[in-house]
Amino acid sequence: MGQYSFKLPDIGEGTAEAEIATWRVKVGDRVAEDQPLVDMMTDKATVELTSPVAGVVQSVAAAAGQKAAVGSVLVVLETEGGEALPPSSVKVQSAPARAQPQASVMSSATDARQAVAAAVVRPALAAVRPARAAAPPAVRRRAEELGVKLQFVEGSGPAGRISHADLDAYLANKSAAPAGAAARMEYARRSGVEEIPVIGLRRQIAERMQLAKRQIPHFSYVDEVDVTELEELRAHLNASRSADQPKLTVLPFIMRAMVRVLLEFPQINATYDDEAGVVRRHAPIHMGIATQTPKGLMVTVVRHAEVRDLWNSAAEVARLASAAREGKATREDLTGSTITLTSLGPLGGLVTTPVINRPEVAIVGPNKIVERAVVRAGQVAVRKVMNLSSSFDHRVVDGMDAAEFIQRIRTVLEHPATLFI
Repeated sequence: MGQYSFKLPDIGEGTAEAEIATWRVKVGDRVAEDQPLVDMMTDKATVELTSPVAGVVQSVAAAAGQKAAVGSVLVVLETEGGEALPPSSVKVQSAPARAQPQASVMSSATDARQAVAAAVVRPALAAVRPARAAAPPAVRRRAEELGVKLQFVEGSGPAGRISHADLDAYLANKSAAPAGAAARMEYARRSGVEEIPVIGLRRQIAERMQLAKRQIPHFSYVDEVDVTELEELRAHLNASRSADQPKLTVLPFIMRAMVRVLLEFPQINATYDDEAGVVRRHAPIHMGIATQTPKGLMVTVVRHAEVRDLWNSAAEVARLASAAREGKATREDLTGSTITLTSLGPLGGLVTTPVINRPEVAIVGPNKIVERAVVRAGQVAVRKVMNLSSSFDHRVVDGMDAAEFIQRIRTVLEHPATLFI
């Protein structure tokens, strides 16, 4: 018998450390060669690490949520031979089922958080009273006549025994309570705090948003768009589509409008390298689509949106959303966007101030479509309108450019025939 120490290998892209996302084994498990040991989360994706040897797990480094440096021991295995294997024998493969959104920021090794030994949950507990409150027969009979449940009455006597005075005090407090409070008093008081460790994807989202707001001087611009003709066109296309074509939402139309307008505003289809002080204007348009998943918000990427038509754009958005929600998105699906489109759909509200998906310099967010009375050619008409909310990096995009960019998108959307010309 011997021991083999499995160390975190260099998993590429200059990563110095990674977060333990999910353990696939526990102490005492017998593992076979090539069996998955642990999923490690980097700033780009989650990778699955497999065992180069067969053996029994003697110890693991830490619980999920802790970060480990490249070269540190993750798992100690008891093996037959125990001879150390060369680093090249360690297999690292992508784990698309747990891939994460692009450019999530990992903390430095010196800032690594204390290990989360286990998910500490302190559920809120109701104040528990005995099933049968202590009270003399006369008090119990009076309470029944008044419709009062004695388990909710505070007793001042020995061992919480309830007296007539306690019952009177309860009735006085109940009658003095504001409307609606009487019903709420029938429930037991609750206490306690539930602690949710911020780890994994949720921590990466938090760090990403914090860094974006700290380093990017955001400014927002909102404009109103009349989408009456656009909605009529969308309804017609959906009604006449073939069985193999996806249902069109408003997003593919906005994508096509952005593609057309970005040709006039190349400074907006760009990313900003803070450290190098370089703005990179991208020729291809890789459209980030903010997607809500059970694990949190992820940005999927529709690559080369400039060459996709409405149907192809809609199909790709649907494919990416499904992959992200099912945990099947790959690193290619989640990295490399040059500008992001975000939408809350029917919950879009009137105005939002979206946070830029760093290192991009712009983000556009359509709000919900509502019917509104508007004045057209001196006449009041009911039209379908929608606000376009947007945010820009003021280090790269000037206010005039941002306003002109959104207004050009508005013009295209209000005259949807221009999407095809």
